[in-house]
Amino acid sequence: MVTKIKKILVPLDGSKFSEKALQYACEMVKAFDAKIILLYVVEKSPTLNILDRNEYLKIIQKYGTNTLKKANDVVLKKGINAKTILKKGNIVNEIEKIVKTEKCDLIIVGNKGLGTITRVLLGSVSNKLAQSSSCSLLIVK
Repeated sequence: MVTKIKKILVPLDGSKFSEKALQYACEMVKAFDAKIILLYVVEKSPTLNILDRNEYLKIIQKYGTNTLKKANDVVLKKGINAKTILKKGNIVNEIEKIVKTEKCDLIIVGNKGLGTITRVLLGSVSNKLAQSSSCSLLIVK
């Protein structure tokens, strides 16, 4: 039995891996005539002593807004309309909340994020999603 894919969620972090995941998602949107949701989650993790927490969150939120805008521009050039969402919180938890509220059928995510330090501190988002996701997951290398 083949399940129809109606909604695809693409969590973004601005890395080349999430950009590649976005390219895959665009192809799948066209193939399945699906809808696409672009998501950026501002991680509310502890910060280094260099910046205070509010300043850190402002910087990351601005980065997230820019990341979503760039991704939206990419999909628009392919003739695809996307819903964009910016959230604050734990990345994996927020992805799961969006999957449930938006009734997503598939998550497409890059296999690596922005950097080694981030992955060590936060753990691999793709790995955590592979363990906990309530819908199908495509990890793009």
